Amino acid sequence: MSFWPTQDHWSVSIPLRTAHPRLPLLGVDTPGVIQLADADFSVPEHEWTSLEYMDWKSGGDTNFAPIATMDGELDCRGFWSKENEHPDKDAKFTSNADKCPTLRNYIAGTGVNFGRMRIIKLEPQDRETAIRSIHRDDNNRFNPTSDGWVVRSWLELTDNPNSYMLLMDNGPDGLPDPATEIRVPLHRGARFVVDTQRLWHVVVHPGNEPRYALITSFESGPALQRWIDSQLPARVG
Repeated sequence: MSFWPTQDHWSVSIPLRTAHPRLPLLGVDTPGVIQLADADFSVPEHEWTSLEYMDWKSGGDTNFAPIATMDGELDCRGFWSKENEHPDKDAKFTSNADKCPTLRNYIAGTGVNFGRMRIIKLEPQDRETAIRSIHRDDNNRFNPTSDGWVVRSWLELTDNPNSYMLLMDNGPDGLPDPATEIRVPLHRGARFVVDTQRLWHVVVHPGNEPRYALITSFESGPALQRWIDSQLPARVG
């Protein structure tokens, strides 16, 4: 592999250990990802193709359609700024939300405090290309340590069974440890919750068409725990 992040990578400085309350299923001694049951509802294609997208790069050649932001304006930036130090939660719906009622109601119906909610459009990229964009998220900037740790959820909108979310935990040097690699499949309807501030992540998408998915920030706490418990795959036997 011709590229690997170094100590100069901006992700290395993002805090890993804090006093924020975390869910037991996403604690520091867990894999850091929870696979939920596949979605039991369908999302009409126009709910993601008709939205207003912005050119914003993250994890590859990407565009984003903001559905919920800090102030309800169409903006891909983090909630924080020098003028308004706001954590990634307590979001307000944008004008895109009226165009995707299934997705809006899905997130609103969780009962969880949510932050950034947006559709990602990712152009195809092989593994070597994807690794160049591997990173950790700064989800908890300005989030009081008395409040729940912010994590992220995914809902896959297009069917890409040969694509996967690549996750790696940190090695002793603070860089991704290949021995901890996890691959999350990205077929249509796949859903999962990831501690993306802890785990290095990027999507490997060797398809011929763009991949679309819904990404939402959620605050950890009893509401998120209840929702996750209600969405886990049914046990067999």
